[in-house]
Amino acid sequence: MDGPTEAAQLVLLGGEVRTCLLPTAAALPRRAVVDLLRLRLDEPVRVSRRPNLYVASPARLTGVDCALPTDDGSRVRGIGTVLSCASVTEGHVMQVNAYTGVTAAGPDARRPWGHYLTRPGVIEPLGKLPERATARGFLTGSRDTELDPGLLAEALLAEVLRQLLPDRAPPLRAPRTRLRWVALRAVEADRPRLERFTLEENGLRTVELRLPDGSVPGDVAAFCADLALHDWLLTALIRLLEDHPPGPRPDSSGAVLRAAVDHLLHLWMPGARVAAPLSGLWEVLERTPGFTRQWQSLAQRVGDRAPRTRPSP
Repeated sequence: MDGPTEAAQLVLLGGEVRTCLLPTAAALPRRAVVDLLRLRLDEPVRVSRRPNLYVASPARLTGVDCALPTDDGSRVRGIGTVLSCASVTEGHVMQVNAYTGVTAAGPDARRPWGHYLTRPGVIEPLGKLPERATARGFLTGSRDTELDPGLLAEALLAEVLRQLLPDRAPPLRAPRTRLRWVALRAVEADRPRLERFTLEENGLRTVELRLPDGSVPGDVAAFCADLALHDWLLTALIRLLEDHPPGPRPDSSGAVLRAAVDHLLHLWMPGARVAAPLSGLWEVLERTPGFTRQWQSLAQRVGDRAPRTRPSP
């Protein structure tokens, strides 16, 4: 697994994606999103118009010096940096992805800080890394004083959302989700493998991957963000249908269903921005649990029950 820099050889990647609906009455126009995501003045905001409008911030680098998460009580100190970036899809859906890579081993003493700054998105342990215990620690969640990419993602999400006017309201209620992910190097593997995708409680999802050498960390993080986006879309429609069951309903319910048709149904494009070496991971998800089959069923139910035009105020 190649690191973000040629000098770093990573054996583990870990991160967390936060996904939510922007609290705005209508989709933000492209220029407004670009201004919203201008986190740094020395790097531009990236804009992609095909196959849909996607705007991504430059990466933010956060230095860390703390214990790495483990599930067996072992203590290993890690020093380096975590990458965080924010994105908005079609002016409606906001995501923040915070992630890092960890090397198999490091020196016994801390190096000068300049050494770590030349390796963005890389953490070096002091001594040898307990790979499996650390991978499980990323998935089960960090304890106090341990590295927690989710906290960095939540902090950046809150920072960006504070820029929006507080009196705006989204056209429908949608849950926030968290996708916590880890990827381990699999030397014998000739292609990426999705080992596990689990729906946890309180909007948490966990993903475990195996990656061959040569996998690009940024591409892996992008796949996890794409998975988080489409899982969020499914979750939003499921919640919507639960909140607005069949039968007589007020005009406000019809307006919410119509808003879902207008704002969400066209966003379903799994794998559209996933690097070719990782595209096979989506094929697995389409077989089991069958993301697109479920989406088509839910979208049909929402479309059938939504009024053809918005109710008059």
